[in-house]
Amino acid sequence: MNYAMIWKILGWMLMFEAAFMAPSGVVSALYRESCGIWIAASMGICLAAGGLMVLISRPKTKRIYAREGAVICGLIWFLYSIFGALPFYLSGSIQNIFDAVFETASGFTTTGASILSDVEALPHGILFWRSFTHWVGGMGILVFVMAVVPLAAGGSTMFLMKAESPGPSVKKMVPKAGQTAGILYKLYIVLTAIELLLLLVFRMPVFDAMCLTFGTAGTGGFAVLNSGLATYPISQQVIVTVFMILFGTNFTVYYLIATKRFKEIPKISEVVTYYAIITVATVLITINIHNMYPNAGLALKDAAFQVGSIITTTGYSTTDFNVWPAFSKWILILLMFCGACAGSTGGGIKVSRIQVAVKSLIKELDNAIHPNNVRKIKYDGKPLEHNVLRGINVFIVAYFFTMAFSILLITVDNFDLETNFTAVVATLNNIGPGLSKVGPTANYSCYSNFSVCVLIFDMIAGRLEILPVLVLLSTHTWKGGSLFPGRGKTRHQAGEEDEALLDEGF
Repeated sequence: MNYAMIWKILGWMLMFEAAFMAPSGVVSALYRESCGIWIAASMGICLAAGGLMVLISRPKTKRIYAREGAVICGLIWFLYSIFGALPFYLSGSIQNIFDAVFETASGFTTTGASILSDVEALPHGILFWRSFTHWVGGMGILVFVMAVVPLAAGGSTMFLMKAESPGPSVKKMVPKAGQTAGILYKLYIVLTAIELLLLLVFRMPVFDAMCLTFGTAGTGGFAVLNSGLATYPISQQVIVTVFMILFGTNFTVYYLIATKRFKEIPKISEVVTYYAIITVATVLITINIHNMYPNAGLALKDAAFQVGSIITTTGYSTTDFNVWPAFSKWILILLMFCGACAGSTGGGIKVSRIQVAVKSLIKELDNAIHPNNVRKIKYDGKPLEHNVLRGINVFIVAYFFTMAFSILLITVDNFDLETNFTAVVATLNNIGPGLSKVGPTANYSCYSNFSVCVLIFDMIAGRLEILPVLVLLSTHTWKGGSLFPGRGKTRHQAGEEDEALLDEGF
């Protein structure tokens, strides 16, 4: 384990967190708010802690492997949530430190779950920081920093991307991982700028437009009004709907568009399936709720918004879908599990994993009928290797075990099953609102500090797709030998096997 390199990267990441807080300080200064002092103090603490960690680290090599990549990724998301809570706590905006960390973790993981009942009472600087955490965490904290400065040697940066990036696998768009990170963020920034411009053109206030754009881009869900997005004009709601869906799309599509490789886009079956699911779900819910609205157009608008919000795990709301018929609510719950595309800013299991799981089921049914048949599972025209299938199966098992155990833990608060079930599903899938006591018009303040800690873990585990966090908690990770096969082998051999395992599931 390259502990010195871990300390160095964590130190640099904390110093970057101080830089991320700077725009919020500027907003506080513009509005002449006293919270700017506490934002500056928080920046100073992050700089001091990060600088000290960098100074005491003396790595003999900059090379890291899968184990270090998972540890760094897991630790940095917990550290960012703790240090990022300082502006909330020091300014008095959130007086319970557990709630402050919950709000920050919800921001960085783009969950959008909140313990606040009156967001309009917060200073503009704090509100800006709250929404900006969505944008920072949307594409990935480590991905952003790698796009700016190389933190590890050679191909080592790919281990960080694989541990942090959503989806069953991460491929390089270009030969170097740092360049891939740069391309991802350029696409991210362009889409963000287009949405912000459109909202401004349709006369949304500048501050609201910036905060809602951050939430949409990161598929987060923090609003700046207590009513969510319900009071904004229909035109602005439609813009947000469209961009939620766009940010839930695999970013490979935008790379292909940018490089004019249009013929390859229809070959990405995940994206085709993703838009098909959105269309079918929207139509079904519209039919189911149309009698609750003055006309079909308004029903379609709200149905499309909530479907886009839930499947992309954004969590914005224009209506209280908690009062919708059971049929519509169950569709939304299924969409919570489904999630968006791999390689997007959305959460959930991901459409690609659902596709592979269905293909695996069909194959097993076929084998039961025709045992002598030899059939390979293909995805986008290419056979899937056994290790890829195994990685997806391991993720699904870890996912449902984590969900079940988390529900068991938070039952200590004695809430009804609908509340506890959807609270865990909404946080583990980084969605935000659930049903019943944690519905779109409620919040998570009803939970005890213990349950809040469980839900914080779920948000981070869901954002990192379970396995890196489980690696972080494993006792094998911290032993002298390698966590992965390679114990007793050369560092290079162990590293190669680590990389193969990362390709399977991280």
